[in-house]
Amino acid sequence: MTETLPADVALVLEAVLRKDDPVHLALRRQVPHIRVQGRCTCGCGTAYFDLDTHAVEPAPSGPGTVVAAEVLIFTEDGECPGEVLVFAQGGYLSSLEVCTWSDGTEVTLATAVRSLRPGCQPSCQVEASD
Repeated sequence: MTETLPADVALVLEAVLRKDDPVHLALRRQVPHIRVQGRCTCGCGTAYFDLDTHAVEPAPSGPGTVVAAEVLIFTEDGECPGEVLVFAQGGYLSSLEVCTWSDGTEVTLATAVRSLRPGCQPSCQVEASD
């Protein structure tokens, strides 16, 4: 696929998918082959992917849909109003979701980009499940 990912999606995937995790490494190899097929209409930045599964191998994340990575979003004043989740389905990147826990703070992918600094590690990784 030749379409370029939107900058916000590419930056967050780069920051969230660690280089020291075998599942994340396999998912990182898929990034050049994905394109955004849709976005949430509320403006949060959630993106749904289309992936050429013939171009890359699946990640060893399990057969079902799993949370492959999870990162907390922090505001400039240190509050944590939400998180970013990266989903894989059958070992292939399927979506990047922006979740909010607060009615008072707008959480978007742009907030996540500002929150994630180079070298930041995801707050936790949820184990694969069926």
